[in-house]
Amino acid sequence: MTNNKALKKYRPLATASGIGSILGSGIIVGLSATITVWQQGLGLTNMQVGVISGALTFAIALGSLITGMISKTFGLTKAFNWLNLFYAIGALICVFANSYLLLLVGVIIAGFASGADLPISLTVISRDVPDEKTTASLVSFTQIFWQIGVFFSYGCAFVVSKMSGATGARIVFTILSICALLTFLWRSFSKTFRNLHIEAEQRNDDRKQNIKNNQKQSMFSFLGSNKKYLAFFFSILIFYSCWNLLANTFGQFQTFTLVQAHASQSFATGAGLVLNIIALIASMAFASVAGGKYRNKFFFVGIVVQFVAMLGLALSSHALWPIVLAIGFYNIGNNIAGEAMYMENRASIQGFINGFSRFLCGLFAFITPALVVPAHIRTSMFGFAGIVLLSFIAGLIMINLQKKYKVNKALEDKE
Repeated sequence: MTNNKALKKYRPLATASGIGSILGSGIIVGLSATITVWQQGLGLTNMQVGVISGALTFAIALGSLITGMISKTFGLTKAFNWLNLFYAIGALICVFANSYLLLLVGVIIAGFASGADLPISLTVISRDVPDEKTTASLVSFTQIFWQIGVFFSYGCAFVVSKMSGATGARIVFTILSICALLTFLWRSFSKTFRNLHIEAEQRNDDRKQNIKNNQKQSMFSFLGSNKKYLAFFFSILIFYSCWNLLANTFGQFQTFTLVQAHASQSFATGAGLVLNIIALIASMAFASVAGGKYRNKFFFVGIVVQFVAMLGLALSSHALWPIVLAIGFYNIGNNIAGEAMYMENRASIQGFINGFSRFLCGLFAFITPALVVPAHIRTSMFGFAGIVLLSFIAGLIMINLQKKYKVNKALEDKE
């Protein structure tokens, strides 16, 4: 089968998987863009806002970490088909929530299902698609859907921003719930998908054996028997923990921060759309360059831009427009620095790093609302500048280790 024919055959499956990414970013940004509406409609305190946002992060992290257990217990195909039904249930609980507790329960259920769905969806693509080239193309194709979910959620929040009480937020979560329900029905009852799953199961006996052989060594035994990778591991762990901490703070609390600076809900969500366009342009502009020999140079540029944004806000007024400008510069620097840190290690190590950083973000989310109100935001920005500096040090160590052990030398030579 030619690559074009394979892409045509399996693209519907990748689209169904990609919708899971829309729902994943949708629940994060959807909550972020409407959290002030929920706060006003349900009379939530700043601490309760932090608990809800932190609980979402924890739920996503937990779902991501136990995907292996879920797929082994229920089967990969059943998990792929049914997870979005639980997402829909969680989102519907949010829609009808009339109290802090019900909203919290709904967010946890939807977040858990979302966290589990993304890695399971990618695993289904890897299992069902017979060749690596097509698999790589389709996995890249699904990544577009994450950004679609961001724009979709901010767009919906902007449209309903003038509605009174929590009505606008309920409409956003209703849309997410309907989308999840339709995805569940499509994945579960599509004859095309069923046939693709059957074909994959019939030809994958040898691949399953190879996977078992490759997974005999645990992450900790691998690091223990390869001492040089310990320094890599800890530098990457520190960098991504700091990077995700900032990304999660500005991702989940961007709208909250702007509203606390006396922006209207319409302005805050509209600014979210514009600021995410800036982030997308920065990511697209530097992604190809940052993947090659110039990635380290752009890492330095990105870190400097982030540091200046945080420090500039700390030294300036806590009025609305300096905050908007700082978030804009942060979005530019964050995407450059993130793309620039090239990382290629074992999947289990990446999973641990991602899970650990998400739990750290969840803990931090409990206190973030109190840190980004106008009275405290200038002091908080000094702390965020320190986090940027710490990530810079970890990234610098990583770059030096790459040079010392000649990691990715072939990539750089090819460039």
